[in-house]
Amino acid sequence: MKARDQYESLYNNFRWQVPARFNLGYECCGKWAADPGRVALIHDDDQGESSAVTYAQLQADANRLSNALAARGVRRGNRVAIMLPQRPETVVAHIACYQMGAVAMPMSVLFGPDALEYRLIDSGAVAALVDAASWANLAPVRAKCAALAILITVDPLAHATGAAAPLDYRALLASGAAQFTCVDTAAEDPALLIYTSGTTGPPKGALKPHRVLIGNLPGFVASQNWFPQANDVFWSPADWAWTGGLMDALLPTLYFGRPIVANMAKGAQGRFDPEAAFALMARHRVTNAFLFPTALKIMMKALEHPRRRYDLRLRAIMSAGEAVGETVFNWAKAALGITINEMFGQTEINYVVGNSADKWPARPGSIGRPYPGHQVAVIDDAGRVVARGVSGEVAVNRYDIHGHPDPVFFSGYWGQEPATRRKYSGDWCRTGDEAIMDADGYLWYQGRADDMFKAAGYRIGPSEVENCLLKHPAVANAAVVPKPDRERGALVKAYVVLVAGVVPSEALSAAIQAHVRGKLAAYEYPKEIEFIDNLPMTTTGKVQRRLLRLAEEQRFKSGQR
Repeated sequence: MKARDQYESLYNNFRWQVPARFNLGYECCGKWAADPGRVALIHDDDQGESSAVTYAQLQADANRLSNALAARGVRRGNRVAIMLPQRPETVVAHIACYQMGAVAMPMSVLFGPDALEYRLIDSGAVAALVDAASWANLAPVRAKCAALAILITVDPLAHATGAAAPLDYRALLASGAAQFTCVDTAAEDPALLIYTSGTTGPPKGALKPHRVLIGNLPGFVASQNWFPQANDVFWSPADWAWTGGLMDALLPTLYFGRPIVANMAKGAQGRFDPEAAFALMARHRVTNAFLFPTALKIMMKALEHPRRRYDLRLRAIMSAGEAVGETVFNWAKAALGITINEMFGQTEINYVVGNSADKWPARPGSIGRPYPGHQVAVIDDAGRVVARGVSGEVAVNRYDIHGHPDPVFFSGYWGQEPATRRKYSGDWCRTGDEAIMDADGYLWYQGRADDMFKAAGYRIGPSEVENCLLKHPAVANAAVVPKPDRERGALVKAYVVLVAGVVPSEALSAAIQAHVRGKLAAYEYPKEIEFIDNLPMTTTGKVQRRLLRLAEEQRFKSGQR
């Protein structure tokens, strides 16, 4: 049954309601804590044991942690690093920071010493919560982080002893008072500092105020087919240290008082495990999910008909981070009975474009339309809106179509006012992503502006070629980059990860090339294919084409073919 197109009415009639005073800690936990039986988290630990954690339990621990941090000198506006994976203590740390007016600074447990050192020094973080894995990377650089006065570990640390050892989390909670009054914060007050990597220069800290969650909600509700509904349970393998896991999954689920499953579905090798993901969703009756395109591709290749093996209750899947593509889109409809709601956003301005299968029809390959409350356009280098059907850079206006401020915007880059100014052309905030907007307002993603390239004079968008490569049964994943060429400037090159059990060969390479040549323009097919075991990925599941491109440039400079 096709969705009736309600888009124009929803978009045109939407109005923001942003209160002057707003606190993430209260809105995502405190207001639900009076109900002692309301479940916030379903935690699957490393031993395979499941436990339910209520909002009341989270609030009690957050109160104790806020008091303990305050007793040790943490004040409003201070940055507190949270270096923890999906586990209850991570949520407690966030709520504790928000309700005391501190700024939570989530950081991935995958960060090495250099990455941690840069962020901790640049932010001036005064406290950090760690587990055993993140402590192993922080310990070598701790002495260089002059402002970092308080360290708290949620895991036992066998080799950390003496005065310099991190404080024990449980002992610290026991020392804190059970009552804490949430501070009165303005919606504009800072709440989050999330470092986002650009293509040049060091990472930049995007400072986000409490109101940004409000800005995320229209897109979240729409992409999850009008969340929340009775019995909704949310899950995403996305790391809560990033905007995707935090703002697209954890915080909006808690804002609506629903439970979220805490488990990243990793296998023995620490990688995303598709079988574990299907089993988790069936076991916990997950209804709503956020899954990266990379995860969906892995799931598609692993199990063609998952519902024959697992009793799945899914009613909505949102996907973002890369283009989903028609191959995965069609598989999800056939194998899961789900129309994937693709979404587009970034750390600075998240959840601004996407689909909502229940309210307007999705178009396979499109990332959707601007969500209600967000004025989105495609602009040229001079900041002018281009005509429909013309490629340009996706941009979001500071104001909605009614002239009201859009609450989804970040406050600015931490300590980098010039970089903040460069992000804008007038009231348009540039995303660095290229797309085409069609006559009906659907956006068709072309790729990162810095991923686009020309080969023999033709403009190449990696996403289209990669999606075509994925349609070949031997291909598990692929990335397309330019290979420097003296005569044509660049050639189209594809790095290809094969499905388990498939052996690379010249014949297979030729067959894959012929497959693409037969479906796309002759200038788009990869003139060279290199088979590799794994593509370089960010911790949020995005393919790092830049690293592959740099490798090709280095080979060219050194004379290698």
